[in-house]
Amino acid sequence: MFATLRDMYKHQAWADAEHWRAIAAYPAARDDTAIRDRLHHIHLVQRAFLWMVGDRAAPFERSKPEDFASPEQLRVWGQEYHDEIARFLDSASDGHLDAPIVIPWFQDPPLSLTRAEALTQCAMHSHYHRGQNAARLRALGGEPPSTDLIVWFWKGRPAAQWP
Repeated sequence: MFATLRDMYKHQAWADAEHWRAIAAYPAARDDTAIRDRLHHIHLVQRAFLWMVGDRAAPFERSKPEDFASPEQLRVWGQEYHDEIARFLDSASDGHLDAPIVIPWFQDPPLSLTRAEALTQCAMHSHYHRGQNAARLRALGGEPPSTDLIVWFWKGRPAAQWP
């Protein structure tokens, strides 16, 4: 189970990088507010889940899309997350991933999941929003990359190549 979760995060990094490459290559998409806001949302939620499964020693720091002066700054912030989650997963034992955590934004009733379940949600959430950005990129006249998990398997599980 946890090997699959680790694969999902290698795929997530690759898929995010492929989307950033396609968006960066098409100015109408790179400058589109809906795409930029969604990219910010993807990376903010990824960071929130990393915070949740971590030690929570410091409060979670929320950002807004306008905190990033350029798409490049936002991309770097997203890429840094992928380095951080890779380090977390490399050091996390199966027992640590199987331990329960409380999801803070569910109050009534409260929600407790294992770290692995929370991380699965994060990977699926990112995939969902990449699909929305792919549809928007196509509507703007661009060509979205094919980033399904099965395509990543077919291509030999390539590492992320950031633009």
